[in-house]
Amino acid sequence: MKICVIGLGYVGLSNATLLSTKYNVVCHDIDKSKLQLINDRVSPIQDSYISNYFKNKKLNLKTIDKIDKSLVDLDYIIICTSTNYDPKSNSFDTSSIDKILKKLNYLKFKSIIIIKSTVPVGFVEQCNKKYKSLKIYFSPEFLREGKALYDNLYPSRMIIGNEDSHSRRYLTMVKKCCLKKNIKTLFMSSTEAETVKLFANNYLATRVAFFNELDSYSIHYNLNTKSVIDGISSDPRIGTHYNNPSFGFGGYCLPKDTKQLISSFKDIKSALIPSLNSSNNLRKKYIISDILKLNIKNIGIYKLSMKKDSDNYRESSIIDIIKNLKKFDKNIFIYDPLLDDKNKIFGCEIINNFDIFLNKVSLIVTNRISSELKKVSAKKIYTRDVYGEN
Repeated sequence: MKICVIGLGYVGLSNATLLSTKYNVVCHDIDKSKLQLINDRVSPIQDSYISNYFKNKKLNLKTIDKIDKSLVDLDYIIICTSTNYDPKSNSFDTSSIDKILKKLNYLKFKSIIIIKSTVPVGFVEQCNKKYKSLKIYFSPEFLREGKALYDNLYPSRMIIGNEDSHSRRYLTMVKKCCLKKNIKTLFMSSTEAETVKLFANNYLATRVAFFNELDSYSIHYNLNTKSVIDGISSDPRIGTHYNNPSFGFGGYCLPKDTKQLISSFKDIKSALIPSLNSSNNLRKKYIISDILKLNIKNIGIYKLSMKKDSDNYRESSIIDIIKNLKKFDKNIFIYDPLLDDKNKIFGCEIINNFDIFLNKVSLIVTNRISSELKKVSAKKIYTRDVYGEN
């Protein structure tokens, strides 16, 4: 079985690593530095499972710097390129996928093509109509940044568009690489699979927004947020997942997926889905207002990434908070060992040494409490994390 994975972010690299435990995998990315790191068996993204597999597992994983006719005998091509949200078109930017499909069609590839990038609803159906000689399927991913390979090894479910011999063969192949057994498998049309992806992430965004509004309410009325959430989450119908207040939902997936689904509702009367981004923006404004009430000049930001074990701060809610605090003439210092302290970001000084950072600031703003912060006085920390590090 010969497989090519195109696009080596969290989705692509975790899939390439997983499949290379049992099959021959070649991987490609336009970023040549990523390819060199993978050749050296160094993960270009922060993911402890990928790093461990690179170090301790025998992987049939090679890199290629271009897609050409030498790859025409591939069984599967898995596309995992970025599809950022384009506010001008009110939709995901699928140009990277379009370019790949156009080339595969030109080279007359007969490989089964699996798209794992998040795409607008109906995208794959349109592609199959446009490129009639290609067989294109959509199979959504449900991964967490920093735990992408783990979530591939122990998937909550597997979904693929269509129910034919090709889709069944693909899922059978993937299952052989997973450590979890008896994985729930769902077959549906690619359009339905695309809808599942968007609505699943919008539900998670709704959970985040709900508990954040609950926290804002508790702050206003001087209530113990944790006590209220514990009481609500003890109901098994509600549960404890995604119930820890934050500065707002952020990261690569939720902000863009909510925008995409909102645009899909343009011809449908709806109140809930279109309100998600408004709720998230109001939450960030509330947090900024709450910090300003403390009347502190030198403010420290503890790391830019939204999630623990992630090195990605794209669309992180803390960025909006930083930019708005700067408008009020605050001195902002960012502690993040993953950033170059010789540069500035958002006009803020970057500090890699925690003790220096601690001495420079009067208040530390952090989305999540970590063990490193436990030695700092609680009076010096601003967070809405009510559960802390488990």
